[in-house]
Amino acid sequence: MIIRCEEPADVPEIRKIVEAVFPTLAEARLVEQLRSDGDAVISMIAVESGFVVGHVMLSKMGAPFPALGLGPVAVAPDRQRKGIGGSLVRSALKEAEKEGWLGVFVLGDPDLYQKFGFDPALASGFTSPYAGPHLMALSFNGTLPVATGIIDYAPAFAALG
Repeated sequence: MIIRCEEPADVPEIRKIVEAVFPTLAEARLVEQLRSDGDAVISMIAVESGFVVGHVMLSKMGAPFPALGLGPVAVAPDRQRKGIGGSLVRSALKEAEKEGWLGVFVLGDPDLYQKFGFDPALASGFTSPYAGPHLMALSFNGTLPVATGIIDYAPAFAALG
């Protein structure tokens, strides 16, 4: 398996995977809107035997420090539970740290995302429409530059409802 940054020619295959994974087209539209708005910062794919089998995106967030939001993450249904999603998330986080971002937020299952270093306690001081036990943060050096403030995902997320 190869993990690499998305290229324009990958977009149709990414859309097919995102459509196959989520119950509605909302997430596929979200990925496209984040790209067109210029809010997609890191977009990586997993490739096996020349085919795209997974995708991860990190997008700009409104935060009191340089931060990204993780999601969506999608792996082709027939390739799930083989470590592809985890490899994509780790690669995207490594790229975010290399690029100098100070933190990443995610809205998801704590049991899953804590494995990557996300912590609900790190996000608990932030005001957000998504605040709660499923909002988590990750700091690349253990602490975020500030522990409170207002955060929000890129505007395209508002369409998810």
